Amino acid sequence: MLKIRYLLGILIIGLGAVFYSCQEDDYEFGDVKSPQNLTLEAMVLNTSEEFPYGNGSGEVQITASADNAITYEFFYGDNTSEIVPSGDTIHPYSSTGVNTYDITVVAKGIGGASTSASTSVTVFSAFDDPEVKNLLTGGDSKTWYVASELPAHLGVGPNTTATPDYYSAAPGEKAEVNGEEGCFYDDAITFSLEGGQIHFNHENNGDTFFNASYNSVGGGSGSDDQCLPFDTSGDKIVSLSAANSQVPEDQTTGTKFIISDGGFMSYYINNSTYEVLEINETFMEVRASMGPGGDQALAWYLKFTTDPEGGSGGSSGGSPLETQFNELLWEDEFDQGSEPNSQYWNYEIGNGNNGWGNGEEQYYTDENAVVQDDMLTINLIKEPTSGFEYSSSRITTQNKFEFTYGRVEVRAKLPEGGGVWPAIWMLGAADIPWPDRGEIDIMEFNGNEPDLVSSALHFPGNFAGDAVSEQTLIENPSTEFHDYTLEWREDKIMFALDGIVYHEFNNTPDTPYHDPFFMILNVAMGGIFVNYETDPNFQQSEMQIDYVRVYQ
Repeated sequence: MLKIRYLLGILIIGLGAVFYSCQEDDYEFGDVKSPQNLTLEAMVLNTSEEFPYGNGSGEVQITASADNAITYEFFYGDNTSEIVPSGDTIHPYSSTGVNTYDITVVAKGIGGASTSASTSVTVFSAFDDPEVKNLLTGGDSKTWYVASELPAHLGVGPNTTATPDYYSAAPGEKAEVNGEEGCFYDDAITFSLEGGQIHFNHENNGDTFFNASYNSVGGGSGSDDQCLPFDTSGDKIVSLSAANSQVPEDQTTGTKFIISDGGFMSYYINNSTYEVLEINETFMEVRASMGPGGDQALAWYLKFTTDPEGGSGGSSGGSPLETQFNELLWEDEFDQGSEPNSQYWNYEIGNGNNGWGNGEEQYYTDENAVVQDDMLTINLIKEPTSGFEYSSSRITTQNKFEFTYGRVEVRAKLPEGGGVWPAIWMLGAADIPWPDRGEIDIMEFNGNEPDLVSSALHFPGNFAGDAVSEQTLIENPSTEFHDYTLEWREDKIMFALDGIVYHEFNNTPDTPYHDPFFMILNVAMGGIFVNYETDPNFQQSEMQIDYVRVYQ
């Protein structure tokens, strides 16, 4: 996604921060003790002699302290507020230019007693992201819904990565919660733009889906996530600022939004700050931290769509592919002979020392790939073969057809059955170890999840389980042909299903994707990608390839 930043000629630099908000708690217990000796300090960060009001980040360190205080509520003077138990926070101001804000803190003590103090701060902010602002609001008003029909519409992972490595919800998984009808998919969240200010309204139909750690906020208890009565009404204000997170630049817009008055995006995790990872006209993915902050925090991921039914056109909010490559460079229509053309394709025989390191259960032969009826068919058969339970084929264009940059189109129908693992992919042609040579997975399919296909990029620092990958929904992958497309540019790599882009990657000079690659077609059985789960009743299935075309 194109990123636009107006910095007023100033580079934004700053300290990252995680913000936490919650509904006002009931502190009426025990003896009443008012906080005493309340102090409030506000210090503009990143100042210099040249920039006395900061360098444009808009960040202010705000610290409150009082005897007998158990929490602090800050009112920042920009229509946002936040409860900060520690009394120490960094707040980013987003109105461009040099502005003065009146800050008030309310220190709360035992029994509900409180004491307040105020100060003012003058700070320079140069941050703006008109693209995110426009996409979020539609330039006027736009309503978002949980993308319930997309994989990983709710997920969690460590705060140090950019993916939900610990858990990802399957499509429709939260339609029921603890055996009862869920509330997660009922929410409607509206962002509207009025006089340059973003407003936020959250309709939850009376119930909110709570993370178990915060069930008490909704009056619940227990160790499972719950749907609990909760009031989300009222108009709230949204401000934008630089994300400054640990997410790699190619996997985020670099912008976060902060919702005032404890507002949140459908799933309650005691946070009102969300980094926008991806956004377009119909799809948005956000990330928010939960917990103590820094590397110790958990990162929750949520996907939203403008479709009230929770879908997104069969992909993760993609748009039609606009290719840069239209001149046919190479093709195989599989319309000659009875086996793959030896001028184009090599057979790889064997199991590659336990499935090329993936724990696969098939043995590749030179007999399981056949050409007939203008089609390549790779047969996966349950039959004892060289000490393995299954036979199949794997063919490559190594040393016969290799290229750099272009559009690859493969029209295919996939095998079916628990544990099948067909793949359409590419490896770097350089004679160096993997992953230094690079890998591009145009399509991978797990027969245990027949409504999903995925794509991935493996390279140093991001490979195997840490590859940069994405999934998308697919209908009838084993009974109908679909188009799997790779758009490989010098500055960007995109993957599309039936012409709709669902995965984009910024191809920087540091990646291995600037040298020749060759193509691979194969059908595996079992292994790590399918969680080593195979159907004991499987007998035979096949992947059919109508054509492979490469354009430059």
